Amino acid sequence: MKKVSPNIPCPCQSGFKYKKCCQKYHKGAWAPNALTLMRSRYCAYAVGNAGYIIATTHPCNPDYTDNREQWEEDIQHFCDNTAFLGLQIISHEEGEEEAFVTFSASLSSGRLTEKSRFLKTGGRWLYADGTFETT
Repeated sequence: MKKVSPNIPCPCQSGFKYKKCCQKYHKGAWAPNALTLMRSRYCAYAVGNAGYIIATTHPCNPDYTDNREQWEEDIQHFCDNTAFLGLQIISHEEGEEEAFVTFSASLSSGRLTEKSRFLKTGGRWLYADGTFETT
C-alpha cells in the first residue's frame, strides 16, 4: 500500500479529506451501504490498498481466489501502474440484500463505466460482480 496523507482530498471525490471519508473503511469500519462501499473500493484502488479490495469482494466474484498472495500481487500491480483520475456516480439502486451502483471512472488507461452488483452477506455489503457498459 502506498503511503497516503490523511489530509489529501479523498480520491472518491466526495469533497472530504481522506481521513474524514474512506480511510475509516480502509481501517476496518463496515460501509453502511453499497454506494459507500463502491466509493471506498475506488479509493482503495487509488491508494493501493489491495487488502481492502480482497476483503470487500464476495466469494461469488469470478476473480475471487484462495490464492490471496497472487491475488493481492495482481491488484497491487494494477494499482501501481494506473492513475485514478476521477470518479462519477451515474446511478445507484439500494435493495435489502442486493444493490447496484453504476459509475464511470477516469483512469490513465481510459474511461471505465461499470454497473456493479453488491450483495449483503452477514450484515456486510460486498462487491459481487459488474458489467462494463459502453459510453
